[in-house]
Amino acid sequence: MTCLTLVRRIRARPSIVFDALTTPDGIAQWWGPDAGPVLLAETDVRIGGRFRVRFRMLDGTEHESTGEYLEVVESKRLVMSWQWTSGGEPEEDGEESRIEIDLKSTDTGTEITFTHARLRTEVSRVSHERGWAGALDKLGRHFSTEEQTR
Repeated sequence: MTCLTLVRRIRARPSIVFDALTTPDGIAQWWGPDAGPVLLAETDVRIGGRFRVRFRMLDGTEHESTGEYLEVVESKRLVMSWQWTSGGEPEEDGEESRIEIDLKSTDTGTEITFTHARLRTEVSRVSHERGWAGALDKLGRHFSTEEQTR
């Protein structure tokens, strides 16, 4: 098992970033590694609640993941299980991993620490790191142009 951790600074308050991580409209703005669209985003943000997200990449492939919210601390922390239901890395087929997202207020917005743990192989870790890096970069770009971030 292996894991990855990414840190980004987002020009938005933690409460706004938290909404982007947990609402279907927010997820539609950033989920996925490239500029392809989010096709479906469902969330039930509470401990024991579930999420499901499907997106299409620019190459036309579709990927869908689902999971359960394990820890929810409004505007501070989100922990959830993660499983691919279609697409994704073959090494992770049928396996459940874990995502932890911590939000910390800064002078200019929010520092987000994103950890994806319990990945089965190094190949899978590298692929997920590339995917999440692209998604988090999209999240940052989204807020760099939003007026509501102040």
